[in-house]
Amino acid sequence: MDAAQFENNVLEVIFSYLNLHDLRNCSLVCKKWYQYLNDENNDVWRLHCIRRLAEEALKSDLLSSVPTYKAKLRAFHHSWNPNDCSRNVYIKPNGFTLHRNPVAQSTDASRGKIGFRHGRHAWEVIWEGPLGTVAVIGIATKDAALQCHGYVALLGSDEQSWGWNLVDNHLLHNGDTQGNYPLLNNAPKYQVGERIRVILDCDDNTLSFEKNYEFLGIAFRGLPDKKLYPTVSAVYGNTEVSMVYLGPPLDG
Repeated sequence: MDAAQFENNVLEVIFSYLNLHDLRNCSLVCKKWYQYLNDENNDVWRLHCIRRLAEEALKSDLLSSVPTYKAKLRAFHHSWNPNDCSRNVYIKPNGFTLHRNPVAQSTDASRGKIGFRHGRHAWEVIWEGPLGTVAVIGIATKDAALQCHGYVALLGSDEQSWGWNLVDNHLLHNGDTQGNYPLLNNAPKYQVGERIRVILDCDDNTLSFEKNYEFLGIAFRGLPDKKLYPTVSAVYGNTEVSMVYLGPPLDG
């Protein structure tokens, strides 16, 4: 073993025991450490992934859009917040999928762990069970309600949330329908299992969506200068929704 390889092995052992905040600081120490940690598939990120992520998530296709270990770890830290969801929702052991319990006359929502106020961010939402009469994806502030009586479009029901109802292709905000989306003749309805990419641009204050790698257009403009969180609301019993944070959109 040469000196360089020995040094890398020592770094691997040390870095594998540090938390993410300390690793970020280490990447600023010198160029060599930065280059080492900038390899998103090295053993440091692999070991952190194995420790933090469920084996089920690492082996499934759910994280296929985040191919590196560092990207998978980043997605986990942005996933659904088990402490910021309706009492009728629980987050499954994989950490990325919510399950709505079969509670009658209730609409239930969940927010992601991390909200955004600056930059551009993209994440995927996969509805893995029946939609029911209302199934809304979008964003919300911390002030938006996460549970209400009846089967309604909770996300988009007030000024604190913005949503796209996948059932009827309507945009919703402040309790009103903001028009059809996407603006296509006979726009196809969502099929269970399809990946929808949500794109939040905090610089231009817009929210957009992609489906099957096709950009569907800007859905909302003029978003407020507030921290905005990935959010969904659901009504169907035992339905499941997964969310995978991707990072900045590929076009910028």
